[in-house]
Amino acid sequence: MTIPRPVSESADKAGVKAGTTKSRASGNRSTAKSAAKRSTPAKGAATPETEPQPAAATSQPASTAQPTAATQTAGAAQSTASTALPAAVSAALGLVTADGQVAGGSSAERPEDAELPQGRFLDRERSWLAFNERVLELAEDPEIPLLERAKFLAIFASNLDEFFMVRVAGLKRRIATGVAQRSASGLQPREVLDLIWRRSRELMARHAATFQQEVLPDLAAEGIELVRWPELSDKEQARLHTLFRQQIFPVLTPLAVDPAHPFPYISGLSLNLAVVVRNPVSGHKHFARVKVPQSLSRFLEASPQRYVPLEDVMGAHLEELFPGMEVLAHHAFRVTRNEDLEVEEDDTENILKALEKELMRRRFGPPVRLEVEESIDPYILDLLVRELNITEAEVFPLPGPLDLTGLFGIADLDRPELKYPKFVAGTARGLTDVESASQPDIFAAMRERDVLLHHPYDSFSTSVQAFLEQAAADPHVLAIKQTLYRTSGDSPIVDALIDAAESGKQVLVLVEIKARFDEQANIKWARKLEEAGCHVVYGLIGLKTHCKLSLVVRQEGETLRRYSHVGTGNYHPKTARLYEDLGLLTADPQVGADLSDLFNRLSGYSRRESYRRLLTAPRGLRDGLISRINGEIAHHRAGRPAYVKLKVNSIVDEVVIDALYRASQAGVPVDVWVRGICAIRPGVPGLSENVRVRSILGRFLEHSRVFVFGNGGDPEVWIGSADMMHRNLDRRIEALVRVADPAQRAELSGLLDLGVSDETDSWHLGPDGSWTRRSQDAEGRPLRHVQDLLIDSRRRNRNASAAR
Repeated sequence: MTIPRPVSESADKAGVKAGTTKSRASGNRSTAKSAAKRSTPAKGAATPETEPQPAAATSQPASTAQPTAATQTAGAAQSTASTALPAAVSAALGLVTADGQVAGGSSAERPEDAELPQGRFLDRERSWLAFNERVLELAEDPEIPLLERAKFLAIFASNLDEFFMVRVAGLKRRIATGVAQRSASGLQPREVLDLIWRRSRELMARHAATFQQEVLPDLAAEGIELVRWPELSDKEQARLHTLFRQQIFPVLTPLAVDPAHPFPYISGLSLNLAVVVRNPVSGHKHFARVKVPQSLSRFLEASPQRYVPLEDVMGAHLEELFPGMEVLAHHAFRVTRNEDLEVEEDDTENILKALEKELMRRRFGPPVRLEVEESIDPYILDLLVRELNITEAEVFPLPGPLDLTGLFGIADLDRPELKYPKFVAGTARGLTDVESASQPDIFAAMRERDVLLHHPYDSFSTSVQAFLEQAAADPHVLAIKQTLYRTSGDSPIVDALIDAAESGKQVLVLVEIKARFDEQANIKWARKLEEAGCHVVYGLIGLKTHCKLSLVVRQEGETLRRYSHVGTGNYHPKTARLYEDLGLLTADPQVGADLSDLFNRLSGYSRRESYRRLLTAPRGLRDGLISRINGEIAHHRAGRPAYVKLKVNSIVDEVVIDALYRASQAGVPVDVWVRGICAIRPGVPGLSENVRVRSILGRFLEHSRVFVFGNGGDPEVWIGSADMMHRNLDRRIEALVRVADPAQRAELSGLLDLGVSDETDSWHLGPDGSWTRRSQDAEGRPLRHVQDLLIDSRRRNRNASAAR
C-alpha cells in the first residue's frame, strides 16, 4: 500500500513519511501555527454560543458571530482567529480558573499529574448530530456530482432514522424508568433530549430545503425531474392510472377509524396517508389510514426521467379506495418507533429464540417521532398526536415529499456523468505484482510475507473472499474458523463455509445474531450454516462478538500451518466496495496461536486474557492502549520520538480521552482522525493544545481503526475492530492485531499523517465543539481529498505494473 502525498506538499509540512516530522517529534505544537490555519465555519456549523452547557455552568457569552453568506462556502476562507478556546468560555466550562490556570492543576508538580477539569468532554449526542450535519454538507456541496449529492441526502435521512430509533428511544426509556444519569458532558438527560429535538428540527428543515431549493432544480436541469401529481401531463396521468389499477390497488388496505374500528397500529418508518372522507348521505366525516406499500418503488416513473412520489399516485385515486364517499383531504405522515432490542441473555437458555421474540416486539415499540407534511389539517394532526401518544416536541412538520431515503433509488439511475468516476479495485500488490485472469495463490503469498489490505482500493473478492474460497476447495485444509457480524444476502463467504463443511472440513462459525438491524438475516444464515454441518455458536453471554477474524488450519507435510486474517470491517462483499477498511493476511505462528486461543475462548470455556500479537476487549484492550499512551509520555520526557495517532469511527470513552489529555499536557502530539462521534475538546490551553482532531467523509465510508505510537523511534501500529466507545471496550469481543512489518507500519503511519494534514480536504474540530470544513487553501485552490489521492495512487501503481 503506497501513501500518496498531496500536490505541492513538503514532507516536513505534511508528515507523510514514516514516523513523524521534525516539528512534531518533539515539543508542543505551536498555537500560532494552528491559528494561522483556522478557517471560517461552514454553512450551519455550530458556533461557541450553541454549545450546550452543563446545568451548573455559567452561561457562555455570545462572542462569535454567525457566518455570513459570503463565508458559507464549501471552501472556508482563512481567518486569524485562534483555535484556542476563549478564556471566558474555558472558565465557564470549568476548564481553567479566572487567572488562566488549568482548573485543579495549580498545586501539581506536572500539569499531567493534576486533576483534570470539569466540562472537558463534548456531548455525545450533539457530536453525533454534528456528524450527520457533515453528511448534509456534502449534499450541499455543488462540487460533488449531482446524483452523489442526492445519495448523501438519503444517507442523512437514513442516519437520522436510526438515531431516533436507537439513541433517542433509549434516552426516553431511561428517563421514563428513572435510570437516566447526567451525561459525561455535564448535561442532564432532559437537557440532552431537548437539545436533540431542537437541533434535529433545524437539521431536518435544512435537509428539506437543500432538496427543494438546490438538488431538485439541479436534477431537473439535468433532465431528471421529480414532480408532483398536478405537474404531470394527461398522458402521464393516464399511464399511472393503468399502473395503479394493475399493480398498486391490489396491495392497498384502507383502515377506517370509528367505534367499531380502533386506531390502527402504525409500523415504524412506514409512510402513510391520513385520509378524511365524508358520507354524502349522513354528512358525517370519517378518518382512515392507508399505508404506502414498501414493496413498491418510492418514486414511480411517469415517463422517461420523470418521477412522481408513490403517495401522490395513491392520493389521486382515493375515490377508488373509498367508493361512494367524498374524499375531503389526505396528508402523508411517518412514524419512527423505538426499535432497539433488549435481550436478557442471563435469563434465557436459548439466545436465538429469545432474540426472535424480541424481534417480534420491536415492531410494537413506542413512537419517538412523527413526521407530517406542513400542510396537514390541524384536526388530523391532533388526532395523530392523541392516538400515537406523543408530545408536541416530537412532531416534525416538513415540506413534502416525506421520507427522502427514497432518493437512494434516484441516485442509482444509470447516469454515470452525474456520479463519481468509476473505480475498479485491483488485486493487492502483496498478493500479485501483475494483474492476471487467474487468482493468486493466497497461501503461497502469505507464506512469503504478511499482506496488508486496504479496501475498497484493494479488491475484497481477490483477497479475503479468495482466501476463504481457496481454503474451502483445498484438500489440505483441515479446519476453518470464522466470525460473522454482518454479511450480504447472497454471501460468497457463507457459500465457501458451506462448501468447506460439506467437503468434510471442520468449520466453526461464530455468528453474532445481535448485530443491530441485521438480526433477522443473521438468524437465517446461522440456520443455513447449521444445516450444512457447520458448528455455529453465538459467542459469550452478555457480549457481542464484533471482532473480524478468520483462521485456516492447513496440513503441510508433517506440520500444521495456521493462516489468519484480522480485519477492521465485516466479511461483506458488497459493503467492501463502499467501506474503507484494513485487513492483515498473515501466516505468522504467533497470530495463528492467538486466534486459536481466542476462538477457543469464544466457542468453549477459557479465561485467557493475554495474547502475543493481539489486544482484545473486554479485558485488556483499553488497558493496553492506555499503557502505550502513557509510554509516549515517558518517551517524550526522555527526549525520544513520541506521538499518538488514532483513526477511529467514534471516540467517547472517558478513560481513554483522559489519557490523551494527559499525554497532551506532557507535550506529546496527539492526532485523532474520527468519522463520527468525538467527545474530545482539542485546543484547550493547558489541557489539549497538543491535540488536533480531523474528520473525513466522502464517496467511501471511513471505517478502519488504526492506532499508532511513536514508541521512542520504533513505531508500534495496531489495526482492528474496536472503536473507543464503552460498548466496544466493555460489552463486545474486539481484537486489534499488531502490524509487524516495518514498511507496513510506515505506510499506516503515513496514511494517518495524510488524513490530518492541513493540505487535504477535511473537517477540523474546534474546542467549542464546532466543526469547520477546509476544502480550499489560502489562495482558494481546492484541497485534494484523501480518497481521491489513494485512488490515483492505485491507478498509477496498476499502470506501472502493466507497463513492466
